[in-house]
Amino acid sequence: MIPTPEEAYALLCQYNEGEFHLKHGRVVGDVLRWYANDLGYGEEADFWQVVGILHDLDFEQWPEEHCIKSQQLMQEHNLDERIIRATASHGYGITVDIKPEHEMEKVLYAADELTGLIGAVAIMRPSKSVSDLEVKSVRKKFKDKKFAAGCSREVISNGAAMLGWELPTLIEKTILAMRASENVD
Repeated sequence: MIPTPEEAYALLCQYNEGEFHLKHGRVVGDVLRWYANDLGYGEEADFWQVVGILHDLDFEQWPEEHCIKSQQLMQEHNLDERIIRATASHGYGITVDIKPEHEMEKVLYAADELTGLIGAVAIMRPSKSVSDLEVKSVRKKFKDKKFAAGCSREVISNGAAMLGWELPTLIEKTILAMRASENVD
């Protein structure tokens, strides 16, 4: 089964209560939807959004089994195997050996961590918004390993490389995607 974005969010709410995790799911869903349209997969935008919404389904309750437990949960809900694989692949090299192969999986792998870093940079700005955020500001904070230390620079860099993009391109596109999201403050 392929849920609608609304059904995916309802499923996310079954396993997550924290405002941070629920908002993060919506933001990453919106970012993936934007990328689907930007990269020529517009007819699959809902599917990409669903993958983004569900990517951390298990993280709040089972952080040690992240991307492992979610596969089981999604199978129990009879979700399409492509959703299960795509969401699990963002844990590549950390908790699973499922390498991102499809462009959507590579975007998720790279942009998931990057949305956190961009959000942290935006909060530090006078506007507290991505609307006036520039690539150079994110790059400066990217180099500061103590800033938003939980956001893996290695994963972001590896994701950009998987996509065949330079880091500034990934940052710029993800900022634009976050600006388009109604779930980003």
